[in-house]
Amino acid sequence: MKVICIGRNYVDHIKELNSPLPSAPVFFLKPDTSIVTRNRPFFYPDFSKEIHYEVELVLKVCKVGKNIQKKFASSYYNEIGIGLDFTARDLQDECKKKGLPWLISKGFDNAAPIGKFLVKSAFPDLRNINFRLEINGNTVQKGNSKDMIFPFEEVISYVSKFITLKMGDLIYTGTPVGVGPVKIGDRLEAYIEGEKLLKCDIR
Repeated sequence: MKVICIGRNYVDHIKELNSPLPSAPVFFLKPDTSIVTRNRPFFYPDFSKEIHYEVELVLKVCKVGKNIQKKFASSYYNEIGIGLDFTARDLQDECKKKGLPWLISKGFDNAAPIGKFLVKSAFPDLRNINFRLEINGNTVQKGNSKDMIFPFEEVISYVSKFITLKMGDLIYTGTPVGVGPVKIGDRLEAYIEGEKLLKCDIR
C-alpha cells in the first residue's frame, strides 16, 4: 500500500509557502510506516523542532489502474476520508536550501494520521466538499474541494501515468492555507462537512 501526497494544490497555500504555481500535479510518497490509524497519538520526534500540520482530503483507491484516462478516473476510488500530512518544516527547509530530496521531512514514522472514510456516494457534489481542522477547539484550516487546482480525477489520471495505482492506496489531495506548528499537548480534530472523522493528540 502506498501513500501518495499531492503538493501545491491550493493557491493560497502556495502563496503562504512562497512556492511557484505548478503546471501539473506535484506529488511525493510516504511509506506505509507513516500511517497512523484509530485516533492513535502522534509522538513528537526528537529530530525536529518544527513539526507542522497539514489537513487534507484523502481518496482510497479501489482497483488497480495504470495510465487512467481522466474520464474514467472517478471509478478508481470509492471512499473519501481526511488525514494529516505532518511535515518537519525545519528539515524540509534545510533540504531545499541544499537542493536535496526532502523525504525525511515528510515520510518519517507516524507522519500520516488517517481518519475514518465516507463512501463517495454520500457526497452530492465531489467538487464542493467542505473540510476543516481544529486544534484545541479552534479552527486553524478550512478548505473546500472546489478550490483545488487539480481536482480528484486529474490527480488520479496524472499520477497513474508514472505509478500503478493499487487497491488500498491512499491519495492525499493537498492542503489549504493555514498550516502551522503543533506542540506537545495539542489535540487535533479533523472534520468533513461537520462530521468529525479524525482525532490526534500530540504527545
